[in-house]
Amino acid sequence: MTDSTRNTKYIFVTGGVVSSLGKGIASASLGRLLKNRGFRVTIQKFDPYINVDPGTLSPFQHGEVFVTDDGAETDLDLGHYERFIDESLSQANNITTGRIYQTVITKERRGDYLGSTVQVIPHVTDEIKNAIRRLSHDHDVVITEIGGTVGDIESLPFLEAIRQFRQEEGSRNAIFVHLTLVPYIAAAGELKTKPTQHSVRELMEIGIQPQVLICRSEHALDEDIRRKIALFTNVDLPGVVEALDVDSIYQVPLEYHRQGLDAYVMELLRLEAPEPELEEWTRMVNTIRSPSGGPVKIAVVGKYTELVDSYKSVQEALIHGGIANDVGVEIDWLSSEGFESEGCGERLDEYDGLLIPGGFGQRGVEGMLSAIRWARESGRPFFGICLGLQCAVIEAARNLVGLGESHSIEFENEVQDPVICLMDSQRQVTDKGGTMRLGAYPAKLAEGSRVAGIYGTLEISERHRHRYEVNNRYIEQLEAQGMRFSGRSPDGKLVEIIEVPDHPWFIGCQFHPELKSRPTRPHPLFASFIAAAAARKGRERSTEGAEQAAGVDA
Repeated sequence: MTDSTRNTKYIFVTGGVVSSLGKGIASASLGRLLKNRGFRVTIQKFDPYINVDPGTLSPFQHGEVFVTDDGAETDLDLGHYERFIDESLSQANNITTGRIYQTVITKERRGDYLGSTVQVIPHVTDEIKNAIRRLSHDHDVVITEIGGTVGDIESLPFLEAIRQFRQEEGSRNAIFVHLTLVPYIAAAGELKTKPTQHSVRELMEIGIQPQVLICRSEHALDEDIRRKIALFTNVDLPGVVEALDVDSIYQVPLEYHRQGLDAYVMELLRLEAPEPELEEWTRMVNTIRSPSGGPVKIAVVGKYTELVDSYKSVQEALIHGGIANDVGVEIDWLSSEGFESEGCGERLDEYDGLLIPGGFGQRGVEGMLSAIRWARESGRPFFGICLGLQCAVIEAARNLVGLGESHSIEFENEVQDPVICLMDSQRQVTDKGGTMRLGAYPAKLAEGSRVAGIYGTLEISERHRHRYEVNNRYIEQLEAQGMRFSGRSPDGKLVEIIEVPDHPWFIGCQFHPELKSRPTRPHPLFASFIAAAAARKGRERSTEGAEQAAGVDA
C-alpha cells in the first residue's frame, strides 16, 4: 500500500428485497479480489438475532454452526469467508444482537455508564462500532456483512451504527454495498427494477446511500436496465453490477473482476494496487467446472439432510477433495432415518464412497449404524466425522466385538456397554450454549498409520465441537478385532482418529476437518477420501471392461 492508503478502509454489505441472495458469497468474493491485490483483508458478520451465538439454533433453521480456532460457534458465512480469503477468523468476526446486548448490560451492571440512561443510541450503536474497529488492527480492509434484510426491525441498530460509522470515518474510508434482486417476470418478458428501487429508498430513509449495487438476477442486465437502476437509485453506473447464477460459487470473484467491481471499490476508497493475481484461482475454478477424471458419487447419510446448508462445510470440503484429484464430486444427501427399516445394499451400491457427518440426538442413529456396517463389509470407502466416528465405534462394538447392547450414553443413560461416554469435564455442565469441547486442539498420530501418511506428519491441530468421547475401557477389545486408534490427544487420554487397516479406506475422526478445508488447499483427509472413491470407481470400470471383453471372447 502507498503512504496515502495506510488508513483502514471499511466496506459494509447489506441486503434487500428478499433474504438468501448471497451476501456472504458477495462479501467473500470481494475480499478474495482485494486480497489478491495485496491488501490485508478480514471479514465479519453481524447477525440480528438475540441468541448470543448460533450454537443452540436448529440446523434446519440456521444451517451449520461454523467453529473457529478459538472455539467460537459462528454463522456459516464465516466458513465462506475463511474458504475464500484463506484466513482463520475468530469470535471477533461474528457478532450477534445477543452478544452486543450482553456486553452492554454487563457494563451497565458494573456501573461503566456512570449513571446514564442506557439506550440503543448511543450505547448499543457505540458497542457495534467498537466491534468493527477492533478488527482494524493489522488489516487494510475490513468487510462487514449485515445479516437480515433491509426493513427488518432487528437490523435497525446495526444499520444506524454503520451510518454513524461512515460519518465518523469519512466517505473516502467507508462505503456501502447493497445486494438486491432484479426479478424476471416471464409473463411480461422483462426484468423489473422496482424492488431494487424500493430497497435502496428504504436504505436512504435511514441515511444510507449505497455506492455499489450488486443485482442478483436470472437474466443479464443490459445497458438500459443498468442505466435505469443507476438513475433511480442515485448510484453511479460503474457501481451497478450484475450477479448471475454460476456453475460454482468460486466463479463469483472472477465474474466480479470481469465487471470491474474491485477496481471501482478501490477508486471509491482511494486505494492503489496492482491487478489481482487470479491465475491459480482461475485454474481451480476450471478444474471444478471441467474435471478431467469424470465424477465420483458420494452418499452423505446424515440427520439434517433436508437442509444442505446444515452440512455446508462438508459439501465444500468434498468439492475441494475433487479439486485435489481433478475429478467431479456428485453428492447425494440421504436421511439416515431411511436406513432404519430397510437394507442399505441396494440403495448405497451405486455410490463410490460413504460419509457420515456430525449431529446430535438419537434420531436416525440406527440408520447410520446400518450404513456403516454395509461400508465396512462391502469394502466401500468410509469417512466418519464426529458422530460418524462414534457410530463406527458403536457398530464395531456390536458386530465385531459382540457387545450387542453397546451404545452412547448420549442416547441411553443406562446402557450396558457405553462405548461412547461423556467427557469428565462435561459431567457437571448444565448450560447448553458454548460449553462443548470447542475449537482447535492438537493430536498425535501413530507412526505407520494410514492417517500419518495422509497428513505427512505425526502432529496435527483440528477443530472440535462435541461433548462425548470414545470410552477407553473398550479400546483393547476393539483393537483385537482390527480397529486401530491412530490419533490421540497429546496425553493419550482422548481418541481423535480411528481406522481399519485391512479395509480399502475406513477412517473416522472426532474433530471436524471440513472446517479447515480450502479450495486452494483441500484438507488431506477429504483429498484422500475422494482419491479412494475415484480409485474404487476406476477398479469397477476395469472389472466391467474385463467382463465385457470376456463376453465378447466367449
